[in-house]
Amino acid sequence: MRRSRDAAAAARPSATRKPVAPPGATGLRTGAIKVGPRSAVVLVLASVAGLMMFLWPLLTKVEPAPMQHASDAPFIFVVILPVLVMVVLAELSEGGLDSKALAILGVLSAVNAALRPTLGAGTAGIESVFFLLVLAGRVFGPGFGFLLGCTSLFASALLTAGVGPWLPFQMICSAWIGLGAGLLPRRIRGKGEIAMLVAYGIFVAYAFGFLMNLWFWPFITHAEVPYHDGGISYIAGAPVLDNLHRFAVFTLLTSTGGWDTGRAITNTVAILLLGPAVLATLRRTAHRASFGVKGTFGPRPREAHHRTE
Repeated sequence: MRRSRDAAAAARPSATRKPVAPPGATGLRTGAIKVGPRSAVVLVLASVAGLMMFLWPLLTKVEPAPMQHASDAPFIFVVILPVLVMVVLAELSEGGLDSKALAILGVLSAVNAALRPTLGAGTAGIESVFFLLVLAGRVFGPGFGFLLGCTSLFASALLTAGVGPWLPFQMICSAWIGLGAGLLPRRIRGKGEIAMLVAYGIFVAYAFGFLMNLWFWPFITHAEVPYHDGGISYIAGAPVLDNLHRFAVFTLLTSTGGWDTGRAITNTVAILLLGPAVLATLRRTAHRASFGVKGTFGPRPREAHHRTE
């Protein structure tokens, strides 16, 4: 009898014993999509190519013409979509994107696409798409945030008939916002985390407006607001710093105090009011999904039978 009790006590889990990971599991990773070497290279190349989409008129001589991007934007769109496919394939080949992450990506993209037209779709600076994008990128990581930024804006454009020459630029800007949210310091929690996300939300609100103004500014011929030497329009062949100075004044006068500030206020209010609850929900979802842990299948271990004496 004593030997039976000793065996039962040894088999009983102790309160101080650490849980044992299931066979084949190496621990939960922090992001829904693992950014390995190949996918990191693809993300960097996509970001460099996206940045050149905005800056190339400053690096070469372009004669301004209305709707210049209307002809080249479809080709840029054709380039961006294969890049996204490359990211997905790179993640799949590295085991970084499983069915759970793909399902969550689809759900959040649909939610973001539905929220945007419901709450104004950018009217007067009221832009709800970045609030969830920042929080999801924070919880699920930079790779997930990059993909969510692209898919959210693409789905929203389909719902609101907003497909136009501006869409590729919106997609890459939103992808950078989600990517940056996933790269924020991971150890900050509580009120400090909310304050950090509010500051980031304000920053990306103005950065998004700055870049989205830059994509069309060189091709506007009627932006001749008097300023010192004759206006704030793009001057073909002028030094880069000179054109950037003109553009900074242009965006300050036309966007910063209105649309961009409204976007920053929307992000701030949404993160302050809903951020803690949404973060908790997303983290609970990430915990239940157990990204990076693969299930194992096999026969159940047989229970030990001890003879009683």
